[in-house]
Amino acid sequence: MATVSLALGLLPCSSSSTRLSYTSLRFPASNSANSLHLSSSASISAPLLRQKLCTAPSPLPPTLRPLTIVSAKGYKMKTHKASAKRFRVTGRGKIVRRRAGKQHLLVKKNTKRKLRLSKMHPVSRSDYDNVIGALPYLKVNRNAK
Repeated sequence: MATVSLALGLLPCSSSSTRLSYTSLRFPASNSANSLHLSSSASISAPLLRQKLCTAPSPLPPTLRPLTIVSAKGYKMKTHKASAKRFRVTGRGKIVRRRAGKQHLLVKKNTKRKLRLSKMHPVSRSDYDNVIGALPYLKVNRNAK
């Protein structure tokens, strides 16, 4: 097993009166049961052996920190651009949409009907899951009445 703690200037404690520091990271050899697993929660899960360590004088500068492993972030969800142009959120968190029927053949529709069709209309509660699935970063208040 390769130990990272010696390279960082951390040595195992021999006496109990010394000051404790960070734990050492031991990476197991290429064993499939003890291999590193990347997860979408931006962390690496691996069986790490913990060992009490104390600081000792080291030739390394004191500004170096212990080894920190950073993994890639999870999948970035994509916004459905056609839905983003059709829906928006009000100040109270409701999703609103335009009414259909105001694009063409407006001569035969009376003024009252055209005015009604031009107003924004709230999205039905049964369609909220579909809209939120297409627009994952929409700030929606699901409890808004």
